[in-house]
Amino acid sequence: MADSVRLALSISGLILIGLLSLWIIVPMLAGSPWVPNAPRRIRRALTLAQAAPGEKVYDLGAGDGRALLIAAREFGAQATGVEIEPLHCAMIWIRAQLTGLGRRVSVRWESFYQTSLANADVVLVYLTAPQVKRLKPYLKEKMKPGARLVSIGADFDGWQPDAVDKEALIFLYRMPPKAGGLASYLAQRAAEGEVNG
Repeated sequence: MADSVRLALSISGLILIGLLSLWIIVPMLAGSPWVPNAPRRIRRALTLAQAAPGEKVYDLGAGDGRALLIAAREFGAQATGVEIEPLHCAMIWIRAQLTGLGRRVSVRWESFYQTSLANADVVLVYLTAPQVKRLKPYLKEKMKPGARLVSIGADFDGWQPDAVDKEALIFLYRMPPKAGGLASYLAQRAAEGEVNG
């Protein structure tokens, strides 16, 4: 009897280790390790994007879903997370149910490049510069005119932002994006006498 309990515990432990390693390995293989973002910074990003009640907000690389919950609860948005890591998808779904936001928060277990952004009003990204570079042509092609793209921490090189929160390093772009870049945005703001973008 004791041997069967030890065997069951050993197997359970191995399964748990396997599941936890998926949490790390899957995002690494996809080139997108999860790095959580501060709720304050997420609020600033959604405020800069002027996210409004009923709008469709997408978070590409949704992680633990904190941006989705903030978008739904504080901005009244229909929030959709796109996440490649299955444990994060489960966590998002559970958090949405437990907070009573299950009708306004959804999650898609898929790659950024498989998700339709045709009805997105706001797309939120918190990615590395190489990820932003790879995602850029996809967003330009798939996002509808007038949709807003908010990038936390990395600008889209070659696109001129419509607004920048310099303190929090958040960039806002309206589709289709304007050619230029961050330097042209800053030069334009300096010429207009605007100090803090």
